[in-house]
Amino acid sequence: MRQLLFTCLLTIITANGMAQLKEQSNKHFSNTEETTARPETIWKIWTDVSGWKNWDIGLKNATMEDSFHLGTIGKITSLEGRKSKFKVVAFEANKSYTFKTKLPLGALYVKRTLRVENDLTYFTHEVWFKGFTSGIFAKKFGPKFREMLPRVMANIKTIAEK
Repeated sequence: MRQLLFTCLLTIITANGMAQLKEQSNKHFSNTEETTARPETIWKIWTDVSGWKNWDIGLKNATMEDSFHLGTIGKITSLEGRKSKFKVVAFEANKSYTFKTKLPLGALYVKRTLRVENDLTYFTHEVWFKGFTSGIFAKKFGPKFREMLPRVMANIKTIAEK
């Protein structure tokens, strides 16, 4: 009986997680691109914070005073001049990282993940808003961020494949 209950619970949790990944909204969205470039190349592009402005069409500038690792803090400046701090809150070298930007009563998260399959590198950029004001910020910034994301990913692919 316990095993059956555990299996049912695991199935429900997994199904909910999968549905969340498939269901795109202004509050939670992602984009995956494939490339012939090595994962190390994508990782180097992703962790070169001062180079983010070369491929992220929504950024004017980005800086980080320390090397890229868990807990590191950086600063980004949008094209409109909005300045924000971000902190690396999850980090698995050469595989994935997540950074968090605080918003009033909420936060914006960006997760970047790499995987290799059949000699191709797949890189994913996932964005989500959390917190009490997540709906407000998702409505204000989500559509623009979602629209830019495929171009941002294509820019990374172009740079990586040169």
